[in-house]
Amino acid sequence: MKAFVNKDTCIGCEACVGICPEVFSMDDDGKSIAIKEDISSEYTESAQEAKDACPVVAISID
Repeated sequence: MKAFVNKDTCIGCEACVGICPEVFSMDDDGKSIAIKEDISSEYTESAQEAKDACPVVAISID
């Protein structure tokens, strides 16, 4: 599984980083970015929680 952030939709609220910093971080533009690697099985639940918590639905996990 991989996480993706739509940078055009992201408002930089940092909710995803607060919930799952192992997968999400903030870039220099104040927008969220996801790790490029597959999500480790130990973080899939918290990554999904971060996706669900995004107020503008900018995160997808495939």
